[in-house]
Amino acid sequence: MIKAYAAHKPGEELKPFEYDPGSLGEEEVEIQVEYCGICHSDLSMLNNDWGISQYPIVPGHEVVGTIAAMGNSVKNLQLGQRVGLGWYSSSCMGCEWCIGGNHNLCQTAEGTIVGRHGGFADKVRAHHNWVMPLPKDLDPAKAGPLFCGGITVFNPLVQFDIKPTDRVGVIGIGGLGHMAIQFLRAWGCDVTAFSSSADKEAEAKEMGATHFVNSRDPQALKAVANSFDLIICTVNADLDWATYIVALRPKGRLHFVGVVPNPVATHVFPIISRQNSISGSPLGSPHTVAQMLDFAARHQIEPMTEMYSFDRVNEALERLRSGKARYRIVLSH
Repeated sequence: MIKAYAAHKPGEELKPFEYDPGSLGEEEVEIQVEYCGICHSDLSMLNNDWGISQYPIVPGHEVVGTIAAMGNSVKNLQLGQRVGLGWYSSSCMGCEWCIGGNHNLCQTAEGTIVGRHGGFADKVRAHHNWVMPLPKDLDPAKAGPLFCGGITVFNPLVQFDIKPTDRVGVIGIGGLGHMAIQFLRAWGCDVTAFSSSADKEAEAKEMGATHFVNSRDPQALKAVANSFDLIICTVNADLDWATYIVALRPKGRLHFVGVVPNPVATHVFPIISRQNSISGSPLGSPHTVAQMLDFAARHQIEPMTEMYSFDRVNEALERLRSGKARYRIVLSH
């Protein structure tokens, strides 16, 4: 039996829960959970905001732990090895996207907490291709959020061939944005942090931002027109998108990794006249996750975290819900 924390209805508190996972699949790995980050996606799934939640639901998709058991076909991992698991727990391995190395675009990819139980538990299972060895230079107590928030903001740097000479803006200094700034600084980019919280300027610059723009100041936004090769939007809020499109240089891109609540509306002419793009991306393939982990270890990049024990999971969720977390929360056994 696996011991976990589950909610039985939308918005309900998590309570102790046990379930029988059945026999271990030939290509599956069972992870003994040491740490699990809490993500806004966990809150969305708990509340059924996306209409795909199934109850009882065990959240948790930023797992770090050790391999407790492996199926007979698993050859790339070892018992006792410290590993991580993120949003995806499996993909078909046979479609054009999986074969092409874009497993994260597999149309039948399985989410770790979608239709199955996740990492707010003592153990969790996943296909071995999505279970990633953790570099020794990464702190396992802080590494969990890299497997969701970290890869979410790292993936665009690889997908769009971002160069060290590029000028990049990051909208939002939160759970995603604070990691994006660190990755971009180490990548060599000139980084501008956009935030509605003026008191975050000093902290953003400590993380690696070269410049800071108060997004509540219309004059400050106008002053950065024609400035950026890429702007990554990490927030879950509706903004004046036309202002940020004007801030792009020719061929610049406004890229969404945060799920804004309403349709993105803007005039097309500025996009056409300067060949701009509006895009979005999910997390990353196993290969890109491995690249991200190696890059984070090499440059000593880690999320800023607050630690809670698993038995305080509801308190931790309320902390995240309140918007007071700085900047990721990790549960520990």
